[in-house]
Amino acid sequence: MDASWTTHVALLDGFGLHRGKPGPDTAVGELPHGVQRVVARLGLVGRLARTAAAGQLWPDVPEEHALGSLRSALWRLHKVAPGLVVASGGVLSLADGVRVDVRELTEWAQGVLRRQAPVDGVAAVPDVGLRGELLPGWYDDWVLLERERLRQLRIHALEALADRLITAGRFGEASQAAYAAAQAEPLRESAHRAVVRVHLAEGNVVEAVRAYDSFRVLLAAELGVAPTPQMDQLVGALRRVRAPAV
Repeated sequence: MDASWTTHVALLDGFGLHRGKPGPDTAVGELPHGVQRVVARLGLVGRLARTAAAGQLWPDVPEEHALGSLRSALWRLHKVAPGLVVASGGVLSLADGVRVDVRELTEWAQGVLRRQAPVDGVAAVPDVGLRGELLPGWYDDWVLLERERLRQLRIHALEALADRLITAGRFGEASQAAYAAAQAEPLRESAHRAVVRVHLAEGNVVEAVRAYDSFRVLLAAELGVAPTPQMDQLVGALRRVRAPAV
């Protein structure tokens, strides 16, 4: 693949393939779904034996038929994006230098979760950290498993980032990360606990109680349950401190 070209595979919020000279990317035209699935699978796993790729992408047909479908998809892909997929020794992979948004999300999230990594290097939440789900509308087993893995990874990273930024005294950035986690998963208590912790760290008592009460009402309306003792303790301790002396 020509090194002067940039190639970007988007899997979050839907499939996209962009190729162009340095500068604004140029979207490749609509690809057949079978071709998209080949690119997406390699974008997620990195390297895959040809036979394994055929079996995973066309699991309901004989191996010979699946391999034929894979050859056809690779031929079509080569017509629109030559050099995007590299075959070596029966193993397929995307070419070196191809950007994949899921890989960028994973790298950022793992950097956040590795507590030894400096917070300055991960404090800015990248665009991929706020995007929607993986390949919406796709129901392959391998997509469903990876979708859930990424959902959990993103939310854990946002919550962990909020806590690390609180420790660093960077409350504005911590608030943004905590609210992003709560917005992504509105019924996830640990995300709302992060929101409350930010407000408590700043000394914003009213904001902390308001965030707690909003979550309590939402949880009761949607699931008919109450917050856990962990959540109650955050504000319960606060209310005891503020109780008037008798």
